[in-house]
Amino acid sequence: MPRTILVTGASGFAGSHLLELLAAERANLIAWRRPRSHATDATPAWAAALDGQVTWQDVDLLDRSAVRASLARARPDVVYHCAGAAHVGQSWHSTEATLAINVRGTHHVIEGLRECGNLAARVLIPGSAMVYAAAREPLTEDHPIRPASPYALSKLAQELAGTANIGGPAVLVARAFNHVGPRQDASFAASAFARQIAEIEAGRAASDLSVGNLEARRDLTDVRDTVRAYRTIAERGTPGRVYNVCSGRAVSMRDVVDKLLSRARRPIRVVVDPARYRPNDQPLLVGDPSRLHAELSWTPRIPLEKTLDDLLEYWRSSS
Repeated sequence: MPRTILVTGASGFAGSHLLELLAAERANLIAWRRPRSHATDATPAWAAALDGQVTWQDVDLLDRSAVRASLARARPDVVYHCAGAAHVGQSWHSTEATLAINVRGTHHVIEGLRECGNLAARVLIPGSAMVYAAAREPLTEDHPIRPASPYALSKLAQELAGTANIGGPAVLVARAFNHVGPRQDASFAASAFARQIAEIEAGRAASDLSVGNLEARRDLTDVRDTVRAYRTIAERGTPGRVYNVCSGRAVSMRDVVDKLLSRARRPIRVVVDPARYRPNDQPLLVGDPSRLHAELSWTPRIPLEKTLDDLLEYWRSSS
């Protein structure tokens, strides 16, 4: 019998790329998405390409009984819990909602598996590097924990909601650093830059690229490499053990802007917008991927140049 694999948040950024990766497997692939307000919402091209390979279900993670019932029917062998609030800056304005979906939603998934007796399932929780204390060196999994935003606090609580369960399913944690690529929401820096450039090229915006803090340096990994790490950890990782998912190399946002501008089809002027600054922005966030490489042989394959090419082309085709 083929395995049953469940992906929550399957219509989101990482979730959509993960579905594409998993579709190549001979598995019963179930994809949860947030209940849609309009049944006539257009199906994106990537989802249409998976028609017949994925069973879509509308499930509200904050509805405990609905989550339990859906899990009881599916009885998944593996759960990739990608659903949740993902934006650091927005969490300052939507703290309650961020905590609810990231923490309570995760609790409902873990308890739902326990209550329906599906204790053999392996559950991958994509955590966040934002739980670490700020530092000037690459962060290992043993670095001190000190969440500095509502989002980071919610991600730490999410990890604990999974790993602190007694007698429940096997939970694995992939502590992801910044991941970038096509389909990323334009509220994130690199995607915002690429979208603006595409709109300027199309003549729908003035030739000014609005940016925030360009001095921040971040560890950027292509989202397709990130979800490949998720699959590796879910399949072969040690339950309860944390794995950093990162490149081990920091890139300044200024370098990202320069690389994107070098690909632009018309001259563009950079304009700093103070409103784009975050309330609490670490100057450096870079990880150490040694554990993931040594124990599970994962390493990123896609260079940043390829990622930015694909990101810009995504927004050009969407404009």
